[in-house]
Amino acid sequence: MQVAIIKYNAGNIRSVDYALRRLGVEPLITSDEAELRRADKVIFPGVGEAETTMRFLQASGMDRLIKEMHQPLLGICLGMQLMCRHSEEGHVDCLGIFDVDVKRFVSQRHEDKVPHMGWNTLKNLSCELFKGFTEEEFVYFVHSYYVPVNECTAAVTDYIHPFSAALHKDNYYATQFHPEKSGSVGERILKNFLDL
Repeated sequence: MQVAIIKYNAGNIRSVDYALRRLGVEPLITSDEAELRRADKVIFPGVGEAETTMRFLQASGMDRLIKEMHQPLLGICLGMQLMCRHSEEGHVDCLGIFDVDVKRFVSQRHEDKVPHMGWNTLKNLSCELFKGFTEEEFVYFVHSYYVPVNECTAAVTDYIHPFSAALHKDNYYATQFHPEKSGSVGERILKNFLDL
């Protein structure tokens, strides 16, 4: 099985690479269109800023390519947000795979810190990424923007208010949290993605 990680101007690609290698998979890190189209699974990771990254994807034609993928594709963190319709971060139009806008967290109380950073649980699990999971398990988040709960929501986390911790539509999967930084729980999510 060939797993490709999309190479673009976003951080966190190496930690995804290491997490896959721990599962016995040697991923291909590439921006080559033919290689990405040939891959059995594609991962779209991301740590960065939405507007700058979206402009890069448009300039390279990667925006079109991601929307044309037919194999299972997993977006992580910024990757998930860029798969939505629009982001308040830079007020930029995104890929539109998920028909929902990305919002900025607004603190309601003094103890509400933004960014949401650290370990939190998942509930309302509803896609194959969470096969064999309970709602007692923790995953790792770092984000200031969130996707509201919508018809594509595949898991919910509550911080300030409920938001989409994961999305799923057709061959597109996405997590707001970082499976590659979520220890054995994250490894199981990545393995479930590889087993799709």
